[in-house]
Amino acid sequence: MNRILTDEQLVIELSEGNKFAFGEIYDRYWYKLFCIAYHQIGTKEEAEELVHDLFESLWNRREQSNIRHLSSYLVISMKNLITNFIKSQITWRKYKEYIILQKMQENALTENTAEFTDLSQALDNALKKLPEKTSKIFQLSRFENQSVKEIAKELNLSEKAVEYHITKSLKVLKDHLWIYHTQN
Repeated sequence: MNRILTDEQLVIELSEGNKFAFGEIYDRYWYKLFCIAYHQIGTKEEAEELVHDLFESLWNRREQSNIRHLSSYLVISMKNLITNFIKSQITWRKYKEYIILQKMQENALTENTAEFTDLSQALDNALKKLPEKTSKIFQLSRFENQSVKEIAKELNLSEKAVEYHITKSLKVLKDHLWIYHTQN
């Protein structure tokens, strides 16, 4: 075949399995498709791989393809491959970021759990050092979120007495738990 074939003729020859026609399409469009891919992707190797994938797909689907305008078909196919490639890269990057974040959270959770356990035990020990009534008032105030008025009513005490016990418990706890405050 020494004559120059049109794109339409090449498509017909390609659909019949003509390797020369495929080679001619490759020679005509490889550089154009490579430039499109390289401009969008930015790396030579990945751009070459996308062009290779496009031509491999063209050959494998040569009998089923209904190509009317070869140049437009190839450019649109390349843009679709580029879009899919970029999406896969974004998805892969997001997945890697997710895994890294998960590991960081697991490490922080383990560390925070240990710190919380230590602090919780220290708080329990400090509460045991308080008089029973003071400890009870503190727990109602801080753990059950009851107001001074509610605690006074429940325990049959004046509001001033409840405030006194809360202040006293906070002072004792501050003295016993100061080490946890300075670590953070």
